[in-house]
Amino acid sequence: MSKTPLAEHTLAIGEVGLTYVRGGRGPTLLYLHGEDGLAGHGGVLASLAERFDVIAPTLPGFDAAPAPRWLDSVDDYTHLCLAALDRLGVRGAPVVGFSLGAWIAAEMATKGGRFGALALVAPIGVKTGPVDRLDIPDIFAMRDAPLRELLYHDAEKGKVDPAASEAALTAIAGNREKFAQVAWEPWMHNPKLARRLGLLDIPTLVLRGDSDRMVTRDYAEAYAKLIAGARMQTIPAAGHFPHVEAPAALAASIIDFAAR
Repeated sequence: MSKTPLAEHTLAIGEVGLTYVRGGRGPTLLYLHGEDGLAGHGGVLASLAERFDVIAPTLPGFDAAPAPRWLDSVDDYTHLCLAALDRLGVRGAPVVGFSLGAWIAAEMATKGGRFGALALVAPIGVKTGPVDRLDIPDIFAMRDAPLRELLYHDAEKGKVDPAASEAALTAIAGNREKFAQVAWEPWMHNPKLARRLGLLDIPTLVLRGDSDRMVTRDYAEAYAKLIAGARMQTIPAAGHFPHVEAPAALAASIIDFAAR
């Protein structure tokens, strides 16, 4: 089977023009980026495209992609992505989601049997601890240096290039703003999702970087326990963005899981 190069497409869903990249060979795999946008995922996408027909949308509002004003919640993204899968005729595929994208993937899985497997990387979206304590730190109140220490194994990897273009800096700021809009209230979770995950019967892998201080080991383990049969795996020498710090190890783990 020949490999199709990753190429950009646009799908009209109502008033939303959903941009996505698609390419590769093999069975279809859905790939949902997190709050950092899709731009930094090229290495993992290329690796996955060697084994899968990868579909990776850019969520509206991220990476400067236009978004209607009404699209302001995880639930909105969930229904948009479900509609996209229906339009593309995708059913039974594995899905890989990152942080916010993992939350969206988990919500999608609870709304119908469209997926063959779930790989959730540094997932958020559920409340696991006491009501008077945040499970996910308030990253919007943190200065740059401690925030990078929280998110990265090597904090230098999180530095923004001061010579970056205005467009790139605007996209970074826009990603942060959109993430705050959709995840602020209730803080980083849907109160109903934890119980809904308990109804799933789908192969699930929860992945996290071993230096991720945003999604802690305790939180990830509690998340995995909500889904019957889910297992956990750690990516060494990586923080909250293993696609940046350990793309080869991350891609290998996803391929090993999804190929089964």
